Order: sequence, then C-alpha cells, then structure tokens
Amino acid sequence: MALPKDDPDAALVAAAIRGDRAAFAALLERHYDRIHGLAWQMTGTRADADDIAQDVCCTLVEKIGNFRGEAKFATWLCGIVYNACRDHHRRRRSFRGLTARLGVLAGLAAPPDGRDLHDQMWVNSAIARLKPALRDTVVLVAGQQLTHAEAAEILGVAENTVSWRMHEVRRLLGTGRGGEG
Repeated sequence: MALPKDDPDAALVAAAIRGDRAAFAALLERHYDRIHGLAWQMTGTRADADDIAQDVCCTLVEKIGNFRGEAKFATWLCGIVYNACRDHHRRRRSFRGLTARLGVLAGLAAPPDGRDLHDQMWVNSAIARLKPALRDTVVLVAGQQLTHAEAAEILGVAENTVSWRMHEVRRLLGTGRGGEG
C-alpha cells in the first residue's frame, strides 16, 4: 500500500492497518466531525447522522484493512460515509409504508430540537429541490470541501461530470428552478 505523500493521515492509517488501536482511535477522533457532518448534510437530521456516524465508526474497524491508498484517507472515508447514507435512504424508503401504518406511534418520539429544525429548513430551501445526483455532488464539494476529483471518485463519475453538476447547481439555484425537470 502506497499512501499519497500529501496525506496528513498516512502514518496513522499505516499504524491502524497494522492493528495499532491508539492510531485507529486517533483517526476516529480526527475525522469524527467530518463523518457526522457529512451524514447530517446527506440526511438532514441529527438523529440519522448520529446513527450513520456510529455505524461508519464500527464498519471502519473492518474496512480499514481494505484501504489501498489510491486516494487520501479522508476522501476514502467520505466515500464510506456517502455509501452509508445511500444505504440508509434505501432502507428508509423500504420502510416508508410500514412507517405510515404505524404513524400513531410518532407521538412517542421526541420532537426535533431547534437546531435540527433550522438546519432542515435551510437544507430544504437551498438544495432539496435538486435532483439526487446534483444534491449529492453539492454536499461533497460544497459541504465537505472535497475537490472535484475526490467527489468524482466517490460518486463514480468523471471529474468533468462533477464540474458540470456544480455549474448546473449554480445555474438552477440562481434561477430558483431547482432541477426537478
């Protein structure tokens, strides 16, 4: 495994792969806010972000040995979080019918706090109307400050596609059309 020379996590990743628990803990501590933040941006709720971040941290124990160093660790990790969010959305869609039938139980759940409501309103007003491909691209590039190349790797598209999507988002949000058509 050859880690990118400019990867600030290279030494910790190499040690974690060798089984160094302290190095693994340091990686989690260094990147937890990014994991949680991306999950929150992708899902729109703190509760979902908490669940996804916990799942990613547990999964990372198994997956770190698969890290090949073809990208920066942070980029690879964002790909794991992105995929976890997509899986979460798929599971949520499959349970939507059941949730509707059990709506009576909704009163048992704690209401979202003010921060969730404010953030949800912002997300909904700014990017909720975008097509999923555009929305995912914006979250990775603008929300996570990934380069177009890093986002392209995570999304499995060409870098030019990411650039076009970002241009399209600026155009659509500038006109208020949102990309639904």
